[in-house]
Formats: sequence, structure tokens, C-alpha cells
Amino acid sequence: MSGGVEDTAGSRAIAGSNPSPGSGLAVLVAARNEADSISVSVASLRETFPGATIWVADDASDDGTNDLALAAGAHVIRRGRVHGKGGNMTACAEAMLSAPDLPEAVLLCDADLAVSAGQLGRLVTAINDGECDLAVAAFARRVGGGFGVALGFSRWVIEKRCGFVADAPISGQRAMKLDVLRAVLPFAPKYGMETGMTIDAVRAGYRIGEYELQLAHRATGKTFAGFIHRFRQMVDFAKVYVSRR
Repeated sequence: MSGGVEDTAGSRAIAGSNPSPGSGLAVLVAARNEADSISVSVASLRETFPGATIWVADDASDDGTNDLALAAGAHVIRRGRVHGKGGNMTACAEAMLSAPDLPEAVLLCDADLAVSAGQLGRLVTAINDGECDLAVAAFARRVGGGFGVALGFSRWVIEKRCGFVADAPISGQRAMKLDVLRAVLPFAPKYGMETGMTIDAVRAGYRIGEYELQLAHRATGKTFAGFIHRFRQMVDFAKVYVSRR
């Protein structure tokens, strides 16, 4: 069902004097054909944040990602057609915000982190301890990728539009309080999501912290498909640059 919550499975934190890790936290996972990793990613997130509610934004996957996420106990927001990351995650965030029990904080991440998703606790700790308002993960070890042109272009767009120099401008692993999430919604379309989010957060007066974490993900590499992917990213970054004059 397009744009709807297909399942309400998943645990909720039980109120008490000693809440479990992740109480008051919602985790939003971006997924598009991630059948190979979604189950492990959700399991790792649930182990790290047993009190959190996990939402999977499934962008019209056709490889069983949706069913595997449901089986893992996540709420799933499934689109009937591909909308791109920004639009799909916006729909997921809006569905989460319409749920009866709102979280205090939100963690955004990608579905291909697998076991390394457990490293994201550092981001949640950073915002809970007041170190920053928007915590962004930087990959400690770069795997694959191209020549850094797309990354550099996103960094340039962010600096030109808000003055912030980002080490990890396109990282999808981000934690924030609920007021920050509301301030940066709707996300910029498609691959422009993180670039636009950073600009919007800085312009709203929020502090950004970047944290190097031992994360792993599926890289595109220096292949024809990889270069096409990065070209599409740059087109979306350019649209963010124009839209945030």
C-alpha cells in the first residue's frame, strides 16, 4: 500500500526508572533493494537500542526487502513507486510523527550498514549529552567510491549556502532531537537529502557535530554504474544549491 504503514510490529520501551537504551528514540532506516543486509541491520539496531522503535522506509524495493524488514519486527513504510531517498524518508518521518507516542530523538541511517549499525550509539549519546544538535557519522575507513568529486561538490554547496565546512557532507547516518527533525523537513529530494538537511539545520541555528565511526557499507566503486550514480548525486546537489538561495 503506497505511503501507508504496512505493519505495526516492533517493541516499545516500557516506562520505568531504568529505561532500556534507545527509550524515547525512533530509528528511520532508508532502504532500496537491501534484502542482503536489512535483516542484519535491523537486528544490530535492535541490539544496540532495545527500547527504540525502528521504521524502515522501503522505496519500492522489488527484492523482498519489505518482507524481511517486517519479519525483523520493524514498522515499514512502503512506496508504490520509486520516489528517491529524500522523498521516501520524508514520508517515513511524517508517518513516525503521526504515531501516538512521539520519540525525543531520531536516528537516521542506511540499510546497508549491517552489523556496523551498532556503532551508531555514539551519535545518540552526542545529542543526549548536549555535545551538538545534529550528530553526523563520518566513515573511519573509506571503501570504494570514485575520485571524491561528488563528495567535494556537496561540501562546496553546503559551505556556500550556510558557511559550514563538512567532513561528511553526504553521510546518511545522523542523530537529532525531534525539534531538529521538524526544522529540516521535508528533506531535499533524492540524493540531495543530506546536503539540504545540513544547510537547513545550520540556517536554523543548530550545532552540527561529526564523529568518526567504524562503519561499513556497500560502495559503488569506480565502475560505469558507480559513475552514473555519482553524476545523479551531483545533479541533486546542484538542485539543492539552487533551491536554497
